[in-house]
Amino acid sequence: MGRRAFLGHATALGLGAAAALSLAGLPGRSSAEPAIVPGGTLRIQQNVKPLGDPRSFDWSEMGNLTRGFLEYLVEYRRDGTFHGMLLESWDVSADATRYVLRLRPGVRWNNGDAFTARDVAHNITRWCDSTAPGNSMASRFPALIDPATGQAHPGAIEITDPLTVVLHLHRPDISLIASMSDYPAAIVHHSYEGGDPFAHGVGTGPFQPVSHAVGQRCILERNRAHRWWGTEVFGGPWLDRVEFIDLGTNPTTWLAAAEADEIDLLYESVGAFIPAMDAIGWIATRVESTATIVFRGAQNARIVGTNPYARRGVRRALALAVDNAICLELGHEGRGTVAANDHVSPLHPAHADLGPVAYDPAEARRLITQAGLMGFKHELVTLDDEWQRYSGDAVAAQLRDAGLRVKRRIMPGATFWSNWREYPFSGTQWNHRPLALQVLGLAYRSGAAWNETGFADDGFDALLDEANAIFDADARRRIMARLQSILREEGVIIQPYWRDLHNHHNGRVVNSAKHPAHEIHLYKIGFSA
Repeated sequence: MGRRAFLGHATALGLGAAAALSLAGLPGRSSAEPAIVPGGTLRIQQNVKPLGDPRSFDWSEMGNLTRGFLEYLVEYRRDGTFHGMLLESWDVSADATRYVLRLRPGVRWNNGDAFTARDVAHNITRWCDSTAPGNSMASRFPALIDPATGQAHPGAIEITDPLTVVLHLHRPDISLIASMSDYPAAIVHHSYEGGDPFAHGVGTGPFQPVSHAVGQRCILERNRAHRWWGTEVFGGPWLDRVEFIDLGTNPTTWLAAAEADEIDLLYESVGAFIPAMDAIGWIATRVESTATIVFRGAQNARIVGTNPYARRGVRRALALAVDNAICLELGHEGRGTVAANDHVSPLHPAHADLGPVAYDPAEARRLITQAGLMGFKHELVTLDDEWQRYSGDAVAAQLRDAGLRVKRRIMPGATFWSNWREYPFSGTQWNHRPLALQVLGLAYRSGAAWNETGFADDGFDALLDEANAIFDADARRRIMARLQSILREEGVIIQPYWRDLHNHHNGRVVNSAKHPAHEIHLYKIGFSA
């Protein structure tokens, strides 16, 4: 098991980060950080997306817009450890069916209310509501949900004292702590009933929402009327004001803004613009991740006439026609590693190495001819940005080389983001997640909120449940191999590469290194002395 995988596995089960680092033979965090000057306005280039109920957030940027005032029970850190935020600690039973969550004492909401176990129970109950539209948290917490009602199972969430919540699962699940750190798991006040969290404004974090203009700008300011609980624990916050500035999806615009000193930090640096940002003297950071892009035909898509993607042979043909290494080179400038169409990374604990996927355009043509669909025109949809557009172009070109008819459709951000699950054949970026079980449950479990492929297989679901009960990564790997094999054999996805992630800043920003899950932790960031 790799370093990051070990640290994530150990800390998710309740071992403190310092102890996990020691067991791994690694040094603890250095206290020799650059001095930070309190104050200032941080200007971040990032898409400013529409916001709704946090449990329905489906893009990382949404979590960043609200993270300054809506905090999380658990924080996933850049080094791969899980660290208690609103939780001080947790214990997991040996069979992964009982979780004891201990809250951090002294936390208050910015309206003056004490943060208690009632708030945690309220949020977990909301997460378990599988009837709520777009609630992906329900896909993360099936072990607490009664399938007959679509709500938390009676007795699943127990408050034992004002600072302790005990979860009683009806089946084992080792991924709950990791799921509590994911960006849709922002903790809301019990008075929140949905809608724009900026309009509601109640949170436990050090900043307060000021304004949110979709596609333009989002502003947070330090909440000086609210004493933030985290100052004594972590230090900070340092900034007076944060502005997320939407410059669209064209990196040329980002570069121009950097040169004009209109921004301080890029959300992400991509492709050919990485050396361009280096050339103007901005400081780069890089991190390995399990972030990726997935090309899929939706097996349940409504298409006039025949839906070719409902046929296993057609899906397999599409995958056979694509050389994943070419997609990495042309789509992402070679910045990453080749993947194997199974959405489980070597960075994940329990990854099973099944070897590279086959590349066989002749067999692809044979399967498409056998299906009688050589004349069918596939419309491949991607977002109109740099790396996703180029990756889609690489896939389309190879499909054409295999003799298939392909039309490219490149969509502007607002249109693509609001309809990403609806396109019959498209490419979608997927975020880093510490455990493969998380992403497999979100993306490929039957009926999951983010299951864009339409893949539904009772055997796959049962294997997921079995894997979720096994702590030992080596034992779990045997089941992971079967899960990965099913995705490959069924041709569910073309998943060509794993992305290395980069960002840049102007040289004055401290604690802004790129996070593998695109998270921006504003309480840590400041300007250097």
